[in-house]
Amino acid sequence: MAAQKGKDLLLKIDTTGGGVFSTVAGLRSRQIAFNAESVDVTDAESTGRWRELLEGAGVRRASLSGSGIFKDAATDATVRQVFFDGTLRNWQIVVPDFGTLEGPFQIIALEYAGEHNGELAYELALESAGAISFVAA
Repeated sequence: MAAQKGKDLLLKIDTTGGGVFSTVAGLRSRQIAFNAESVDVTDAESTGRWRELLEGAGVRRASLSGSGIFKDAATDATVRQVFFDGTLRNWQIVVPDFGTLEGPFQIIALEYAGEHNGELAYELALESAGAISFVAA
């Protein structure tokens, strides 16, 4: 895969819970991580005392974080309300030349910061809260 522009990674939220997605405005940096726990089934009869893992077991999760500025009052209000209500919402993460991930996430952190002579910036962190679907690009 050739080098990609970071700005092309999009984060979208289902603003109403009805399947209509809006891009979270002003994200300047974003990061997504996937993790899977392993289930160790090693026992006294494991060949050569090598660790054995149970295929298809364990818990999978996705985490996403981003920072930037809100340019759109409606998206800012939606993200803020979803956080304060503790609501699970469907989000889409569009990764160029990779694919689109979609599923329920919870906002686990929402931070605002600003300099007196600069813009108001925010950081948010999401954790998956259910099955995540993937459609390859």
